[in-house]
Amino acid sequence: MNQILSLLFASRLVPVVVIDDAKDAAPLASALVAGGLPVAEVTFRTSAALEAIRAIAKRGDVLVGAGTVTSADQVVSAVEAGAQFIVSPGFSRAVVERAQALGVYVLPGVITATEVMAAMELGLAAVKFFPAGTSGGAAAIKALSGPFPTMKFVPTGGVGPENLNEYLMLPCVSAVGGSWMVPRDAIQGGHFEKITSLCIDAVALAKSI
Repeated sequence: MNQILSLLFASRLVPVVVIDDAKDAAPLASALVAGGLPVAEVTFRTSAALEAIRAIAKRGDVLVGAGTVTSADQVVSAVEAGAQFIVSPGFSRAVVERAQALGVYVLPGVITATEVMAAMELGLAAVKFFPAGTSGGAAAIKALSGPFPTMKFVPTGGVGPENLNEYLMLPCVSAVGGSWMVPRDAIQGGHFEKITSLCIDAVALAKSI
């Protein structure tokens, strides 16, 4: 398995982060490390995303990636800023191929068997299942794993402490993506000790499953 992918799946949790002000990137990274979850998928949902990725990447102690990547140009910008992996909400051949050309692992979003097959044709070993909560959840992923036994899934969207076990108990699920341990309002308010506490709890819960 790709080395970055192995690191990404080590904790079985991928915090999906929305940063509105790049000044919050460094203290957020510190909170994640203190919470035992040194991973961040910084989403391209705000204008601060690139600067935030750059700030976290410079630290060297957090595996940082770019999320909500929807174009090949965004892939280039993210990688130049220091992103070590790319996550896309849907399947785009252009996004996947640009990431591969730059030597960066990409997790495209899929829902259907057709999309899984397209990902496999491009040599991908893992995909994002999104939006998980409204697309059949764990049952849908289990069904997809039947015809695609080697594919690994990262369900995101509607995943939280209350249903984490449903996903992580599936052998085909290597990790889940979620934002419950990195709430946007806590980042905006500078409540990084809360984020550390939520990460500690999330890691403990994942390990118990």
